[in-house]
Amino acid sequence: MDLEQVNQNGRIKRESWRTVLTLAYQSLGVVYGDLSTSPLYVYKSTFAEDIHHSETNEEIFGVLSFVFWTLTLIPLLKYVFIVLRADDNGEGGTFALYSLLCRHARVNSIPNCQLADEELSEYTKEGVFPDKNFSSSLKLTLEKYRVLQRVLLVLALIGTCMVIGDGVLTPAISVFSAVSGLELSMSKEHHLYVQVPLACVILVFLFALQHYGTHRVGFLFAPIVITWLLCISAIGLYNIFHWNPDVYQALSPYYMYKFLKKTQRGGWMSLGGILLCITGSEAMFADLGHFSQLSIKIAFTFVVYPSLILAYMGQAAYLSKHHVVENDYHIGFYVSVPEKLRWPVLGIAILAAVVGSQAIITGTFSIIKQCSALGCFPRVKIVHTSSKIHGQIYIPEINWTLMLLCLAVTVGFRDTKRLGNASGLAVITVMLVTTCLMSLVIVLCWRKNVILAICFIFFFGSIEALYFSASLIKFLEGAWVPIALSFIFLMVMYIWHYGTLKKYEFDVQNKVSINWLLSLGPTLGIVRVRGIGLIHTELVSGIPAIFSHFVTNLPAFHQVLVFLCIKSVPVPHVRPEERFLVGRVGPKEYRLYRCIARYGYRDIHKDDVEFEKDLVCSIAEFIRSEGPECDAPVVRREEFDIGTEGVESNERMTVVGTSSTQSDGIIKMREESDFSGTVGTSELREIRSPDRPRKRVRFVLPNSPQIDRAARDELHELMEAREAGMAFILGHAYVRAKRGSSLIRRIVIDIGYDFLRRNSRGPNYALNIPHASTLEVGMIYHV
Repeated sequence: MDLEQVNQNGRIKRESWRTVLTLAYQSLGVVYGDLSTSPLYVYKSTFAEDIHHSETNEEIFGVLSFVFWTLTLIPLLKYVFIVLRADDNGEGGTFALYSLLCRHARVNSIPNCQLADEELSEYTKEGVFPDKNFSSSLKLTLEKYRVLQRVLLVLALIGTCMVIGDGVLTPAISVFSAVSGLELSMSKEHHLYVQVPLACVILVFLFALQHYGTHRVGFLFAPIVITWLLCISAIGLYNIFHWNPDVYQALSPYYMYKFLKKTQRGGWMSLGGILLCITGSEAMFADLGHFSQLSIKIAFTFVVYPSLILAYMGQAAYLSKHHVVENDYHIGFYVSVPEKLRWPVLGIAILAAVVGSQAIITGTFSIIKQCSALGCFPRVKIVHTSSKIHGQIYIPEINWTLMLLCLAVTVGFRDTKRLGNASGLAVITVMLVTTCLMSLVIVLCWRKNVILAICFIFFFGSIEALYFSASLIKFLEGAWVPIALSFIFLMVMYIWHYGTLKKYEFDVQNKVSINWLLSLGPTLGIVRVRGIGLIHTELVSGIPAIFSHFVTNLPAFHQVLVFLCIKSVPVPHVRPEERFLVGRVGPKEYRLYRCIARYGYRDIHKDDVEFEKDLVCSIAEFIRSEGPECDAPVVRREEFDIGTEGVESNERMTVVGTSSTQSDGIIKMREESDFSGTVGTSELREIRSPDRPRKRVRFVLPNSPQIDRAARDELHELMEAREAGMAFILGHAYVRAKRGSSLIRRIVIDIGYDFLRRNSRGPNYALNIPHASTLEVGMIYHV
């Protein structure tokens, strides 16, 4: 599936108001479900044990004041007006901020970056650093010290891991709190036997829905969230006018001072419950790629924010007139609901809790895809669920892992208090990471005065640090769960990244000399048979060591060989016309080419037929561009990676687009169905059922006087090789720690990385390749 024609720039630009409002409507069901269900458990968690509701109302009014200003300063001021502007070409989330910093300061975690990547359209770097400027000094410092680069990477990974942890905890607390409304209609003993099983059934249903995709789920869930917001705001207005019209006075910051003065340490510890009112705020930024900046701002500012304020004010107005403790659940959400409406509200609340969980699950899928593309997470299966919106994805392995962990937490805790403590710590940690990264973005990317960055991190960091301390103090009361989950995921991410980096360094250090290749002659010392051989490598220059392994162990090789490198670049999307870098390896008669396919961390990898077609077309376009009459963009190969590969100035690359962008391409294409079941050369066959024909693309070289004879002969040979078949030659690397390595390194490489490599998926483009067309050659890497 090729979605590049739908949205080449990777984001929605200047869409009509109808489109913006449609996206805003959808965002209510996907982004704001979590935030809108927070009234279910905020007051109950806050008054769990640290503070008590007294007849002076100082506690309830103080909590209301804290809730109001927290909602105003964090989601509204910080996210809507500041953080959402730091999008990475339309994408959001922790790794989008990290990607921005990677481009503006060379602190990239991807080892095979090139100067040519900086010429990409989306690789924007506004302006130039002045010679004497704090931004320039900070940039040079980050580039100079590897330890700072590692700290930055670990910071981004911690934020990512906490988002995943939140993806486990938020569905649990949202659904559990919603079904807690049953407590008012049955005894406490019976309630315990009903609430947990019912919550588990709803959670299983929620995760089973995910494979239908965000687009369908958004339209299904948006009416539920709108109904819920109207319901809680209407009940809030009723409670305000019926019980205490003067409750608005509690919005004054003075009530926060009175609250802390009276409750002291208990009030500080209760901030861990108040913190839950902003659960789901990070989803506004993490899900930015699914919608648009304007649509998310409109939905929050004009719908979600006023509804939440009215809901919290209504609950406070009711509780300010009800101080008698009738049962153990007197502070819960449902006591403020008129008795005749409790059952309908309970039904809507359960549906809204399901929707609330959707927000963080969607954000988890998005951020894991970004991590995987940037080499910080093992390769997983990514299913694109929409043919129109590029960012809407589903990851089966992550979905079912989240479900199992979520069920375990729900059954293990079985109460809102400990679930709230766990969820609160995950939420505030992600926000702290975002604040730290944003302060760097303000200086390095936006080129603003450092004083603005200091003010930003001091103001918002102080607020979040206060909440963080209140959450961390409850480590033994549930807050250990997100820390444990994050530690596990952090180890997985860092081990994968470390192993991938060491494997690449081994490839760089063991490259084969070009003189060795030239000494073999055009035949490479072996028989050259018809067909195209694609040799997968991570190197962007030089000849990989595994190629000499092939030549030594194989009796024959294809007449056309392509060193294929599929790499990710730190941008969300690469335009189709900039997809490939193509060049030669050795003289023309060797028929050795290098092709680098560049993808952004949000790009969709094509199926095998589309990819083969684009690959052959890009090589053909490169052959034509070598003619003296052509002025195709050519870039000299200069690298700025980890410092081990160096510069190969004799290798030049041409930027070539996909076949769909070559309006004046030199080859014609004709699609046909292949019912023979034969793929590749006569030696490589695949048996297929007659009702599942394999689509093939036949290339035809037109007669054109613009192509000289040598180029025409080379193109004719390329077309013949393509018709004969294409084989994918993959190097199966067994990575082992070299002799003399420390015990920790041997554990990380020989056990950790090896386990992850064996259980992760292969390269995306290779998933649909027929087994008969694939050749794997093993090689041991001692790193």
